[in-house]
Amino acid sequence: MREISLHIMDVAENGITAGAECINIIIDEERIENRLKIVIKDNGKGISPDMVSRVTDPFVTTRTTRRVGLGLSLLKEAAKRCEGDFSVKSETGKGTIVTATFRLDHIDLAPIGDIAGTITMLIAGNPDIDFVYDHVIDGTRFAIDTRELRKEPGKSLTDPVLLFHLKKHIENELKKLSGNE
Repeated sequence: MREISLHIMDVAENGITAGAECINIIIDEERIENRLKIVIKDNGKGISPDMVSRVTDPFVTTRTTRRVGLGLSLLKEAAKRCEGDFSVKSETGKGTIVTATFRLDHIDLAPIGDIAGTITMLIAGNPDIDFVYDHVIDGTRFAIDTRELRKEPGKSLTDPVLLFHLKKHIENELKKLSGNE
């Protein structure tokens, strides 16, 4: 995949398919430590211990609609290629945590991409699922929690105006975090 945001969408969609009611997406950029860490947690049905050991094999999938499952294997290889690490931890009935780290200045590191668009699309396409998006750059944090957005009277997570403003808000906050404002 050409962008980290597409990996994030793929892993989040795996959680949605697994019946998750809440998905946490954490992006932690530590420029001084030269590290990018991506964590996606869900409270879906989890993965059996046997399957966890094989989940990054591109020819192993639990889906019946196709015979390959490339998403996690591509993310693992991207992390390894960028002198990072990758792990999947899961407990049946409790959910899954996917963690990928990358050397931030590695020449092969894909750009983060349109993370504001990715988060907005996940929310728009899955309005009944809670999403917690937490982005940290050098210790400064920005977060969005759809449970908080739902508390606003008269707001729907499928409202195009709300989604437009949410995307712009995320973009502006990321500019502030990265010092590009």
